[in-house]
Amino acid sequence: MATDSPAQERDEVSSFSLPARLEAILYLKGRPVTLKEMAELANETEELIEQALLALTAGYAQRDTALEIQENNGRYSLQLCPGLGELVRNLLPVDLSIATLRTLATIALKKRILQSELIDIRGSGAYDHIKELVAQNFIERKRQSEGRSYWLTLSEKFHRTFSVLPDLGSAEPSQVA
Repeated sequence: MATDSPAQERDEVSSFSLPARLEAILYLKGRPVTLKEMAELANETEELIEQALLALTAGYAQRDTALEIQENNGRYSLQLCPGLGELVRNLLPVDLSIATLRTLATIALKKRILQSELIDIRGSGAYDHIKELVAQNFIERKRQSEGRSYWLTLSEKFHRTFSVLPDLGSAEPSQVA
């Protein structure tokens, strides 16, 4: 299975606008984040982050959208607009918290991710999310052949539950590990 080099991945990421990258950071973190944290993650200055955050917030304000950027004590988060939480809970096919669903979405976006990388992205609360996702059989966890972390991949139950077909062009995780 061919993977992009870190330089290629950086080029792909930097092809997105800074507001789009901040949106991804806020979505995947799933918790309030400071300007300093966003600057480190996006590899930009805090001043540029603040400008891009204003542009992102203005973009949400101009659209009829279910999401908004919230600021509380210098920490920013991407949240559902008030009043939509109950609608989303009723639509979910499983009983998972929003934070656990975000962790699952991160795994789904990567298709295969080291647990240590997922913790770097989502924070230490993701350990509990991983336990819950493994217990409910939405992900599989296999020891890395070299190293101390685990590979996390999507299970067949995930694909059935969310009606997502597995990527047949790539090798199965059990063949790659």
